[in-house]
Amino acid sequence: MNVAFPTPSVSALEIGPFTVHFYALCIITGIAVAIWFGDKRFKAKTAHGESVVAEVAITAVPAGIIGGRIYHVISSPAAYFGTNGQPIDAFKIWEGGLGIWGAISIGLFAAFLRYRILQKKLDLPSFSVFADSLAPGILFAQAIGRFGNWFNGELFGRPIDTWWSLQVPLQYRPDGYKQFESFHPTFLYEAIWCSLVAVALIYFGKRLKPGQSFAAYVVAYCFGRVFIELIRIDVANTIAGVRVNVWVSMVVGGLCLAYFLRAAKERTKS
Repeated sequence: MNVAFPTPSVSALEIGPFTVHFYALCIITGIAVAIWFGDKRFKAKTAHGESVVAEVAITAVPAGIIGGRIYHVISSPAAYFGTNGQPIDAFKIWEGGLGIWGAISIGLFAAFLRYRILQKKLDLPSFSVFADSLAPGILFAQAIGRFGNWFNGELFGRPIDTWWSLQVPLQYRPDGYKQFESFHPTFLYEAIWCSLVAVALIYFGKRLKPGQSFAAYVVAYCFGRVFIELIRIDVANTIAGVRVNVWVSMVVGGLCLAYFLRAAKERTKS
């Protein structure tokens, strides 16, 4: 067996009385990258010198984190309210567990509300233009954030024995998989997929109508997420034997695809 990605043996750093969790550090780094890159793209599109993205992020980022945590807890209630669960653990975000759909939906809604206020003051373009500017940066943030799962030794896939497999310590292996040592590094798959989609949006997004880039981001992410979910082995709620996140990805992706195609037709007619 040739293992390329061993699971880190340390997931936090002790600095005096403070503990820095690498999962949280990955999330914070991703957010910083998304704000910086989104602000750079928005300024280039609108010629506005104000840091609109940073201003909106003050509201949207906390809302997104709260929304992501709420989605995770609702979709995995047994871990917190089940027989061996501890409700207080629902607040321990540093241990992992942010549902992307809750983060994007609540965060985007909060961003929309804040943006509308700034739009009236600064004569900004439509929110669609703003959302398009953010899309690649959000994808890079998701890619960086996924490495937090690596440090926590979580959300890996089925057993596999290849040069790119992930070695998982015994204590992190779920029941039924204790005899296996290496698994699909799904954190890496998602990080690579998000990065590729981000690069594609950067290069081809200029050809799209306002709002289409963000829709394309969601559609592409959902497409990749479905396949990644199908190889994950962590405990998850299911509907008709299929993981909830697969259903959500298909529904959300389908709706955004419909919006993307509708916007394309409107552009063609004009």
